[in-house]
Amino acid sequence: MANENDSSILHPEIVEAPREAADDHRGTPAAETLVLAAKELPDRIHLLPTPSKPVFPGLVFPIMVPQGPVGDLLKAVAAEVPERVVGFVLTRQEEPGDLEKLEQADLYLVGTAARILRLQETPDGSVQALLRGERRFHLLKAVRRDGRLVGQVAYVEDVAGAGDAVRAMAQAIVASLRELIKHNPLFSEEIKSFLVRTDWGEPGRLADFATQMTSATREEAQDVLECLDVRRRLEKVLFLLRKELDLNQLKEKITHQIEEKITAQQREFFLREQLKAIKQELGLEKDEKTEEIERYEARLAELTLGEEARTRIREEIDRLKVLSPQSPEYSVSRTYLDWLTGLPWGKYSEDVLDVARGRGILDRDHYGLEDVKKRILEFIGVAKLRGRVEGSILCLIGPPGVGKTSLGRAVAEALGRQFYRFSLGGMRDEAEIKGHRRTYIGALPGKVIQAIKTVGTANPVIMLDEIDKVGASYQGDPASALLEVLDPEQNCSFRDHYLDVPFDLSKVLFIATANLPDTIPGPLLDRMEVIRLSGYIVEEKLAIAERHLVPRVLERAALNPELLHFTTPALRAIIEGYAREAGVRNLEKALSSVARKVAAGRAEGIVSDPVVVTPANVAEYLGKPVFLDDPLMKRRRAGVVMGLAWTPFGGSTLYVEAIRVPRREHPIKLTGQLGEVMAESTHIAYSMVTAGAESFGIAKDFFQDATVHLHVPAGATPKDGPSAGITMATALISLASNRKVPAGMAMTGELTLTGRVLPVGGIKEKIIAARRSKVRTVILPKANERDFAEIPEAVRRGLTVHFVEDFREVCELVFPSPAPAAR
Repeated sequence: MANENDSSILHPEIVEAPREAADDHRGTPAAETLVLAAKELPDRIHLLPTPSKPVFPGLVFPIMVPQGPVGDLLKAVAAEVPERVVGFVLTRQEEPGDLEKLEQADLYLVGTAARILRLQETPDGSVQALLRGERRFHLLKAVRRDGRLVGQVAYVEDVAGAGDAVRAMAQAIVASLRELIKHNPLFSEEIKSFLVRTDWGEPGRLADFATQMTSATREEAQDVLECLDVRRRLEKVLFLLRKELDLNQLKEKITHQIEEKITAQQREFFLREQLKAIKQELGLEKDEKTEEIERYEARLAELTLGEEARTRIREEIDRLKVLSPQSPEYSVSRTYLDWLTGLPWGKYSEDVLDVARGRGILDRDHYGLEDVKKRILEFIGVAKLRGRVEGSILCLIGPPGVGKTSLGRAVAEALGRQFYRFSLGGMRDEAEIKGHRRTYIGALPGKVIQAIKTVGTANPVIMLDEIDKVGASYQGDPASALLEVLDPEQNCSFRDHYLDVPFDLSKVLFIATANLPDTIPGPLLDRMEVIRLSGYIVEEKLAIAERHLVPRVLERAALNPELLHFTTPALRAIIEGYAREAGVRNLEKALSSVARKVAAGRAEGIVSDPVVVTPANVAEYLGKPVFLDDPLMKRRRAGVVMGLAWTPFGGSTLYVEAIRVPRREHPIKLTGQLGEVMAESTHIAYSMVTAGAESFGIAKDFFQDATVHLHVPAGATPKDGPSAGITMATALISLASNRKVPAGMAMTGELTLTGRVLPVGGIKEKIIAARRSKVRTVILPKANERDFAEIPEAVRRGLTVHFVEDFREVCELVFPSPAPAAR
């Protein structure tokens, strides 16, 4: 933009247009297109940038602008400029930003000078003006003066066109405008008025007007404005008109299709309503409400109901009759009747009380667990003698992955009953069990009633999974709500909050599962018959893998035994190195990982030959073993003893280490995240050993002026319980007498201050853990002899077990050689 102090633009003078600007007019010489300013139009005019579309000469147009710089400019021009002329110039950007900061480079060089015919200021400060486009101009220079854009311009003339071609194109434009009236009535009056007043000797003006009647883009309209050759301008406008007509035809076609579709839908609706009315008059069809009521009454006649339930359904049907289908209560009442009449009232499946069949199903789906199978078969046998299965509540307690859920499914199959399972884990709302009251929007019955409706019989097997993980909140205690469900004396008339009528659950067989009994409320646990499931030993896992897991894994991976084969030593290596948990879930995951890698290799073409998994190549598929036997723990050393522990995930072995620290800060130091009960057991063992040190062959001054440090690896695992008492005492004696515990020996038992050995729990899990760790000799409390006798022979085989009542017996077994003379 020229400098504001440049005074050359302020005085009249002849300015030659820049050569590049002149040549930009489609090849028209500058001498033919640029003229001196007309007497009635000044050569210096105020410029008004417009971002929408350009203004064309010969057309009258109104504008209305709010109070601001543009309005002030129009008022100033109307009041101060004798010619009342302002220049409209199109901005190069459609969204130029602040119009007050635009420069010459931001504007097109060809614009239109327009004269203000009338101007009026409204009370709110806005300006309404009527203007008429006068002449095209070429912008030569522009500066800002007093904040307003002022330009020096040269007015340009059209390059007249004559001949038949121009006349033909003008007639084609007129024809197109007449056709445009048919498609777009919005411009009909304006086009008719123009055609009446127009002098056909001005084809350029016709082209300018026709451009305004189209939806051409701002760039297309500016291209027409800059075209001074009338013939070429007519060609451009004719093209724009044809495109506009095609667009209007397409729009009308789409509108017509939509209207036809809507009309067809309306016609079909009216015909259906008429047909429905005719059928109702002839008695051939009933309305929806009547059909629903008759359906509910037909269901009611078929159901075996108690008097209270039948009365409630009858009352609800009578209520539905007087409700309007548009009423919100209508849908609530209909949903309530759907639930009441959809339940299997009095509908029971026939029980299959065949003990041999039940044993076959249990053996087919589960390996081992003989004591559990025996208890389930006893349940079926009693039901056979009674002729029916009374509603019972079984609770299967055991570590994850031992088959609790699948056992419940097998029981349902053995009895020939429907099976439904839902999890109680994390449930915190009492309404999940007993339902929501009907006063709430979206109310539904509880899980138990939903299960009954889903299976379609009133005597299914319902599995309550993870009953030990039920939560509680301000919304209620689901465990307390289960008391009525699982009480045989009460569930014969179970009343769900939503149904609010009694429903008989006494024929339902409930099977609950849990990992720990400790978190189950006492009253709830008292209503269930507990069956404990322990973990599997290696031999059982091998059999389960070969019979069940490997075929299942191969099927999921789209493989067969010819393409992937697991050798028995490989399975054993996977069990011992990657899946030492009580169950078989991690074992299945490890087998699936191997199968997936083989399947992926075959899919990529990397693997083509059959794959045989052996102990030598297991690490190639599963990485380094997760579980490694500590070689240091296998070496016999004084002060180290193996104990047996119970965990929620099954039994495990642990080592107790003891060393003597010369300085005496405290008599005994404990590490390894020992719980309060385990710490007390350690102090009891320490007191008992120090009190009878001489009788155990310990030097008199061994515990004086020294601290005994006991540690139970691993340090990151919390441990608690009294069963490590004799293990702690044995470790102290082994340290103090410098005698080593025999290899392959483990022990468990609670110790008293007087040396008595008390019984502990989890014997089966601990024995399984001993077998898993290749223990040969086990020391147990005498009172646990009965628990050991209940363990299957396959688990006990190969173990030498000693039962003790006093710790002296433990010393005789662990240290058979006489102790060195005490000093």
